[in-house]
Order: sequence, then structure tokens, then C-alpha cells
Amino acid sequence: MIEKPLTPDDVDFVTTLHGDEVVSFVVLLQPRGDQADALLRAIDDVALGELKDAVHEGEEPEGEDALAPAELALEHSVRALREAGSEAVGQVIERHPLDKLKAVVEEANADEVIVLTAPHYVEEFFHRDWASRARHKVGVPVLKLFAHSE
Repeated sequence: MIEKPLTPDDVDFVTTLHGDEVVSFVVLLQPRGDQADALLRAIDDVALGELKDAVHEGEEPEGEDALAPAELALEHSVRALREAGSEAVGQVIERHPLDKLKAVVEEANADEVIVLTAPHYVEEFFHRDWASRARHKVGVPVLKLFAHSE
């Protein structure tokens, strides 16, 4: 589960987690504008020292406007995983990401879930971040990783 396009470092990281073992990925991406409210994201930005981002939180596209950039981000990420030698498919999730994650885990008979996001300190503190919530829902191990920035 991701919230932005994978960087080359992200791809290298997730494709080498299990050594030479062949892995496949089902990438789920939820557009950032559809997640937690702008105030929580702004607080996270301030905590990370990214004041410029905090000021612009309310300017991100939401709803239908966020769909096209999300589809491009997903396409980029799936292609990068394939180019690294992994099998990969993906889907943009507009609503109920954890319900969809649980369904995908069951359909794909997944061994684990990787949640790759930027730090979200407020949600993490209250265990409301995706990884914490997924651990109670999906029935397989959930690995939380922080995405790299370009």
C-alpha cells in the first residue's frame, strides 16, 4: 500500500527484502488528497520541518481531481517494479482502503503486507496510521516502511 509513486530507492528496497526469492506485488495506491484531513497532514509537515509543504496542504487535488495523478503514479510504480524483475499489478483505491487491502490479501493469498508511506506522526502516535490499522484487519504480517523522497 502506497500513497505516492515509488522512487528507485523504494523499488530497490522492497524488491530485495527477501533476498533472491521471487516476489510479486499487488500495489494499492490511495490518492493523498482522499486521506486524513489537511490539518493532520500539516501537523506532520511541521513536525518534519517541511513548513513550505504545511502551508500548501489544502491545495492538493481531491476526489476526481486526484484520480488522474494517482493513476499515473500507480502506473509508474508498477512499471518500476516490473523493470526490477518482479511481477506487479496495481489499483487506485478511492474509498475504504483497508477493506480493499483485506480483500486483496485474501484473493492473492498474500504472505505479508508492506505499507510504504511518508511518516505521519499524529496518526502513528494514536495508532490510526494504515499499518497500525491494517495489523488488526488483514490477518498477515504488516511491515511498515518509510518511503524515500527524491
